[in-house]
Amino acid sequence: MKQINIGLIGAGIVGGGVVKNLTRNSDLIAERLGIRLNLKRVCDKDESKTKGLPVPASVITPDAQRVLGDPDTHVIIELVGGTGFAKTVILDALSRGKVVVTANKALLAHHGEEIFAAATKHNTNIFYEASVCGGIPIIKALREGFVANHFPLIYGIVNGTCNYILSRMTAEGKDFNDVLAEAQKLGYAEADPTLDIEGGDSAHKATILASLAHGFWTGYDNTYVEGIKHVSQFDIQIARELGYTIKLLAIIKGGDAQPVEVRVHPTLIPHSHVLASVNGVFNAVAVRGDVVGDTMFYGRGAGADATSSAVISDLADAALNYKFGSIQRVPAFVAHRLNARLRTIDEVESRYYLRLTVADESGVIAKVATVLAEAGISIASVLQREAPEPKAPNSVPLIFMLHTAKDAAVRSAVEKIDRLPVIKQKTVVIRVESFE
Repeated sequence: MKQINIGLIGAGIVGGGVVKNLTRNSDLIAERLGIRLNLKRVCDKDESKTKGLPVPASVITPDAQRVLGDPDTHVIIELVGGTGFAKTVILDALSRGKVVVTANKALLAHHGEEIFAAATKHNTNIFYEASVCGGIPIIKALREGFVANHFPLIYGIVNGTCNYILSRMTAEGKDFNDVLAEAQKLGYAEADPTLDIEGGDSAHKATILASLAHGFWTGYDNTYVEGIKHVSQFDIQIARELGYTIKLLAIIKGGDAQPVEVRVHPTLIPHSHVLASVNGVFNAVAVRGDVVGDTMFYGRGAGADATSSAVISDLADAALNYKFGSIQRVPAFVAHRLNARLRTIDEVESRYYLRLTVADESGVIAKVATVLAEAGISIASVLQREAPEPKAPNSVPLIFMLHTAKDAAVRSAVEKIDRLPVIKQKTVVIRVESFE
């Protein structure tokens, strides 16, 4: 049986999982592929990460150049993370004609165009299944399984930390800060959770999915991002009364002759939609293809085992390419809509939930309604609560559900509303998705 030699750089949680699972199931993988995956080098500067791994001591090295410079190593796995040293490693490996496997969503979101161009220039390839949604094979599905489809709609719950926080807030009535602290203790949230709770991690993944689905590099800077810190327990309770669940949702719409919009923000999702029942640290992606129709992918979006499963699936693809002499059989990225354009957030149309904190006096609804009417925005319903706001004495919450309107018009109207003397706190705006 033939074999390919693999060098792993970065032996942290995911890297350790790759070593463990690749070693444990090596015979099974070899039987299925007809080629053996040989882990020739494992590299990490931190000896504590490589200590105890099920490989001979001779395989371990702290020197990345020893891995990159080995002429007998065919595939480099980059699991360092970040956009500095990891980028250097990947571009170095590609320049040597080696195939790269990575889980680095941030690097691809910010520098994917450059990296894919380098792979093409050096007649090699890069695989990145593990960069989006851990063990869910969404990259392979979009690139190969649904090759006959345009993708008018893609929706994703793609960050386990945010989904865990919102799920716990919904199920147990706890406040954001309390659940975040619990998530950090359990290891579901980082000590610095900024990238997750402000939506950056989800935006990285949305950028990759949008670019792959629509055939042009949409760019991270063109992905609209909002986090979940402003979502309160009160919002969750009102959403439930109205028949919705709040999730941090990645939304990708457009394609064919339509401009493409890529956005990540908290969203009211109808209870009846399957994404509303995706809870805890799980991820899910709903894909609508113009040929296949509606499909759904669900599973663990992070963790050593789930993510290493995706890394090893990429190794399998790379091995089969070597076996049959075609390293670029399935290119990492194929541009096919060079004249496509993006829809800015100002142009996006949606329905909206507005939570206002208003003075407890007569005429407030009329004043707010006048501002909305002047902006051409139609009100679907109004909900008022008698209970005063604890953080704003002599004020009460007022909920407006709006019909479909352009984002720019709504934000402009809200700015005017917030300047009204009867408004006591900044208005909370959450978009509503109908999945039509």
